[in-house]
Amino acid sequence: MELTETQRLELAEAEAQRHETRRPVSPGLEQILFRPIPVLDHGFVRVVDYMGDDAAVVQAARVSYGRGTKAANEDRGLIRYLMRHRHSTPFEMCEIKYHVKLPIFVARQWIRHRMANVNEYSARYSILDREFYLPAGDQLAAQSAVNRQGRGSVLQGEEAARVLDLLREDATRNYDHYLDMLNEDADGRVIDETRRGLARELARMNLTLNAYTQWYWKSDLHNLLNFLSLRADAHAQYEIRVYADAMLDTVKAWVPLVHEAFRDYRMGAVTLSAQMLSVVRGLLDGQPPDQPGSGLSKREWRELMAMLGREA
Repeated sequence: MELTETQRLELAEAEAQRHETRRPVSPGLEQILFRPIPVLDHGFVRVVDYMGDDAAVVQAARVSYGRGTKAANEDRGLIRYLMRHRHSTPFEMCEIKYHVKLPIFVARQWIRHRMANVNEYSARYSILDREFYLPAGDQLAAQSAVNRQGRGSVLQGEEAARVLDLLREDATRNYDHYLDMLNEDADGRVIDETRRGLARELARMNLTLNAYTQWYWKSDLHNLLNFLSLRADAHAQYEIRVYADAMLDTVKAWVPLVHEAFRDYRMGAVTLSAQMLSVVRGLLDGQPPDQPGSGLSKREWRELMAMLGREA
């Protein structure tokens, strides 16, 4: 990811600003505030604002007047209790705002999470940049034979080269046609004074879904963690998962105690159905596992055995 000179100047100006405040601040997040974290080939995630910290979660749960009224280990224990028992409102007291640059097809998947405030770059008003996501070689995979929304083995050699050529060719050609229909170059200057260009809101429909867009995305901590529990999961699509991983790093810097509890009780945990729990109890009592009599489907049985590290 490369920043333009204008973007670098804007970033330097933002980082140079200082504001005296009596609000709580997160020292870890202050260290990375405004700075773009590179994602994919041209994308990034950066934190532009936030409110609250670990202590704000504790303060809301206790409805206390002050901060730091309990020992640190008590605060940690309370946060872990709240996470373990899936309390929500104390975590909603913290908010964070991101600036994200991402491929359009990732944005359309991301926007399915309807629990944030979003303002996207307007291609009705401005011209999109000539930037397209082209997957790295290890991400050019065939369709999975067992998962309709997953990937199989990685394409190799001529197969991979052909796909990359097609992706690059289609994106470049369509972008050239986009500018031609606009009758403007990438800087907004008229190409041919003898003809009128198509409206920007119409010309944009010709762009490929790997073109990059940008948005500001603001969420409270509770809903952010719900997003991350799905999108930072190993089963999530790679292109959105890498954004979630970058955001997870910002959560660690922002609210380290919440991040620790989230890692232990959400990311590193599993959910068992009543039937699964019955099987586990049977195993503890020395009863050999038996799928037909468990009340579990074959798929559920395989998932349970995988959770327990046993052969299905």
